[in-house]
Amino acid sequence: MKKDSMTFSTINPATEQPISEYHIMPESEALSIAKSTALAFQQWKELPLQKRLQFVKKLALVLRKNKQKYAELMTKEMGKVITQSLAEVEKCASLCDTLVEKAEVWLKEEEITADGKQHLITFEPLGTILIIMPWNYPFWQVIKVGLPPLVAGNAILLKHARNVTGSSLAIEQAFLEAGFPKDIFRSLIIDHDTTSALIASDVVQAVSLTGSVGAGSKIAAEAGKHIKKTVLELGGSDPFIVLDDADVEKAALGATHGRISNTGQMCIGAKRFIVHKKVADRFSQLFAKNMAKLKMGDPLKPETEIGPLVNKQAVMDMEYFVQDAIQKGATIAAGGKRREPGCYFEPTVITNTKPTMKVITEETFGPLAPVIIVNSDDEAIDIANISEFGLNASIWTNDVKRGEKIARKINVGGVFVNSTSKSHPLLPLGGIKKSGYGRELSHYGIKEFVNIKPINIYNP
Repeated sequence: MKKDSMTFSTINPATEQPISEYHIMPESEALSIAKSTALAFQQWKELPLQKRLQFVKKLALVLRKNKQKYAELMTKEMGKVITQSLAEVEKCASLCDTLVEKAEVWLKEEEITADGKQHLITFEPLGTILIIMPWNYPFWQVIKVGLPPLVAGNAILLKHARNVTGSSLAIEQAFLEAGFPKDIFRSLIIDHDTTSALIASDVVQAVSLTGSVGAGSKIAAEAGKHIKKTVLELGGSDPFIVLDDADVEKAALGATHGRISNTGQMCIGAKRFIVHKKVADRFSQLFAKNMAKLKMGDPLKPETEIGPLVNKQAVMDMEYFVQDAIQKGATIAAGGKRREPGCYFEPTVITNTKPTMKVITEETFGPLAPVIIVNSDDEAIDIANISEFGLNASIWTNDVKRGEKIARKINVGGVFVNSTSKSHPLLPLGGIKKSGYGRELSHYGIKEFVNIKPINIYNP
């Protein structure tokens, strides 16, 4: 029986079997929910911050109680290995803990001295925030983007990627189980037209998107037309720089983790491996050896280290990058092939690279690792900065002062010295250039969706 255009199925990428079928909401239903959320916001914003944080504390308990169930759901929907899915749920709960501990300080009114009797700076919520989230971190993306503005007094509408609709609904249910008001966080199963209608409506005050450059450009244009704030976290082609004085074994282990975490499907994953010529051969050998021995298989088994890519198109994209590199003279030092059944692609190290190879010039959302050899720190900096993206970077060296000096010259949103890139509740996350703008997490992120309003008092 042919499905109508208002239904779709989620597919397990490990087995390529259907999981569940869902109906797309009509625009009228989505707008009705949004209006209910706007009404819920009016009461939510009046709650004292400590009262709101009590719900956050309960949410952490709900996440930990249901951790196994949520992790298995994520793994079935998008292929993440189960150990990483479990860690993702725990990370969400950890953010709850951080907000309970820090939010009062982060949102505390400030008093400054200026030309009047008293000057206060207040942080007031904007209203309903529409968050448009990707599939690669089904729970963490939503919690890290949606929970801080919720704590600040806003309401949240979630438009999640279709292939993780089960996770989207589970997150909404988690908020309800934690006792949050019914309409303060809602998950919407909607299409692009309805998303546009929401952005245009009076009930949405701002938008946050994590996704592709194309999607970010479109959403920013639509929001801009209605003078609504956006935060965009888009693509990345993060440089992983190995200097000639680095501990090569540690760097190779870091490179392996930085490239294959989430099967390489992460914006802040290491994607271009820029290595000084003095250590390039040794690094490439160790890196290829590490990648080749990773255990690929059923993502629900705890011993599995590499799961499937999200779908067949992602596998075809990896093949395209590899074939382009081979045709331009590259050497495949490890991996390079798809595996079937399922949407699997081997962890791949590519050497003898050239600047024109698409694996270097474009974002690769999968386990491909091109090694680029450089002769100096300055050359490493130049190559790192040539990308149109500017999300994160990683530098490996035994001289931390040297590493910090280079870090200041890399044009990205964040740099890690002797560590792989990661998101952390206390560190601001975001990019520059075509990686987007605005920040998530930390006290900077929680203030992205507030009205920073000074109240200036003068003597009568």
